[in-house]
Amino acid sequence: MNYFNFINRLLVLLVVLFAGIGVSPVEADKKHIIKFATLAPEGSSWMKSMHKLSDKVKKATDGNVAFQFYPGGVSGDEIDVIRKMRIGQLHGAGFTGVGLGQVLPEVRVLDLPFLFDSDEEIQHVYSKMNGYFKDRYEEKGYVLLGWVPVGWVHFFSQQPIRSVDDLRQSKPWMWEGDPLVEQVYKGLGVQPIPLSITDVLLSLQTGMVNTVYASTQGALALQWFTKVKHVTRLRMGYATGGVLISKNKFDKLPQPYQDAVRKIGAECLQELVHLIQEDNLKAHKVLEENDVKWVALPDEKEKARFREAGAIARKNLAGKKFPAELLDQVLNHLATRRGTTSSRDDLP
Repeated sequence: MNYFNFINRLLVLLVVLFAGIGVSPVEADKKHIIKFATLAPEGSSWMKSMHKLSDKVKKATDGNVAFQFYPGGVSGDEIDVIRKMRIGQLHGAGFTGVGLGQVLPEVRVLDLPFLFDSDEEIQHVYSKMNGYFKDRYEEKGYVLLGWVPVGWVHFFSQQPIRSVDDLRQSKPWMWEGDPLVEQVYKGLGVQPIPLSITDVLLSLQTGMVNTVYASTQGALALQWFTKVKHVTRLRMGYATGGVLISKNKFDKLPQPYQDAVRKIGAECLQELVHLIQEDNLKAHKVLEENDVKWVALPDEKEKARFREAGAIARKNLAGKKFPAELLDQVLNHLATRRGTTSSRDDLP
């Protein structure tokens, strides 16, 4: 066998081998870096899980797909990150509902105030709506890798918030561009101070705002707990979160690599959901150790005033930020879980 016949046979053999695993020799040698941003700081459960995801993806793709992380908000607010993803400076990110809603406003139906009563209800509705939202994000040019809800949201304040009147007399922050909280505050007769999330800590320090809302773990991670003295037991709502990757970037990955990222991503993010739930519970103790006092509402009547504002917000947003039929679908799944009947008109 002469040299040229040997080389030709070797090339044919390599093509056959790579065809067997679904990646061509050219694709196998190409490195794919996914630039990924998040508000979560390095060292948090969020980032630990993302590093784990990256390591597993790198191993499954023989080092040809890797993540490059920009944690702690160094890429800006979530609205900034979405803009950078649209022009290709970033390829993926972990978002709260505010960022997710910048791409697909109707996803905020999952963030509606006073909608859920338990973690089990949330898991039920998310599982039922997952396919719908994945398809809708694909239509918008993004891959929804998985959900990572932020957790139950509370008011954190320098003066105790025990009533609607207390909230009105405070200087409450509102995440700039968040229509849900804007509508709730409108229903409560509250005048919020809209700011980017990256400006909140400084604004707490200077006294521009003295009341914020977050999950317990979020208040720790963002260091807001160091500037407040009270946290209200009333749960304002449950904050959505998830991971998006630009479809333009994702489609450049060979199909086997896409399958690996989807599979590993779903597994790691599901583990992260449980870690965040645990972190939020642990954060309760950390808050108490740092003299942040829990405050209860005086009675059910006062709680009803907050819930009424949530109902008003749902009605005002239905048909505008999300289809009224989509809200009905979510409420029907919720009613099934509760064993009741429900509609957007009679939900408290």
